[in-house]
Amino acid sequence: MTGKIIGTGSYVPARIVTNDELAQIVDTSDEWIAGRTGIRQRRIAVEESTSYMAAEAAKRALENAGTDAEELELILVGTTSGDHCFPSVACEVQAALGAGNAVAYDVSAACSGFLFAMDTLWAFIRAGVYKTGLVIGADCLSKLTDWRDRSTCVLFGDGAGAAVMKAADSGLIQTVMGSDGNRWNVLSCVSRTNGSFADGKAPQLGFLHMDGQEVFKFAVKKVPECIHQVLEESDTDIEQVKYFVLHQANYRIVEAVAKRLKQPLDKFPMNMEYYGNTSAATVPILLDEMNREGRLKPGDRIMLSGFGAGLTWGAALLEW
Repeated sequence: MTGKIIGTGSYVPARIVTNDELAQIVDTSDEWIAGRTGIRQRRIAVEESTSYMAAEAAKRALENAGTDAEELELILVGTTSGDHCFPSVACEVQAALGAGNAVAYDVSAACSGFLFAMDTLWAFIRAGVYKTGLVIGADCLSKLTDWRDRSTCVLFGDGAGAAVMKAADSGLIQTVMGSDGNRWNVLSCVSRTNGSFADGKAPQLGFLHMDGQEVFKFAVKKVPECIHQVLEESDTDIEQVKYFVLHQANYRIVEAVAKRLKQPLDKFPMNMEYYGNTSAATVPILLDEMNREGRLKPGDRIMLSGFGAGLTWGAALLEW
């Protein structure tokens, strides 16, 4: 018994911010951003919250799956930008869906969050604990971004993607997850001030910080490594994989991974041009687009892979 994705959904805010608009705020240009990242625009939340985007993506996934919210036994949300320290985004989604029979909690693995959450649900399904669950990747990084810092503000966008997974005879084949906490400071978002009773200050969340070169080197090395590990452990030839759905952080990263895997770039679908890096949401948003466009056929073998702060990384091979 394994877990099979039976429905997908996604949501992005209506507000589009182009590279030209960002060029009015910081010293940059459409040519500079697109040439280095492949990004030309991103969606930025105005009134939408992380939980709202997650719930909307979830509703669309449930509809696509033909599943009622009452059937859900577990709701997992991969996010690092919840609306509150607590409760979890997952609990807010549970309330919005009316999924009263589900256990709900968040998974914090930054841009790897959707993959980590999916792997967790898969483990519960294989153990026989749950049969039907919902996995969501949702982030609103615009509220953590310093819009004066051109090295980071050009990269990120907001959005959410979701997948319904159910116990089945086919589906997820093999996964791998990894973490390197020794490199936590390569990509982080720490408190600007640690408020306490003693100093009388209110705690404030700071902006995200990223060492771009280190993240690039980490990604182009670790993503091919974990993909090869999954292929080896599942006894799968790389030529059997129809698509590699990777975290949509940077066109150059995807291009470098394709080169290292010795696979044609057309097997690596991309949409960061329109959405930027939506953190935990990139993989499920892209997967939903491909699903709704009819690009995924029964029996197709799909490799998902992501990386993020932690540092964290993961990959999953599945049969559609």
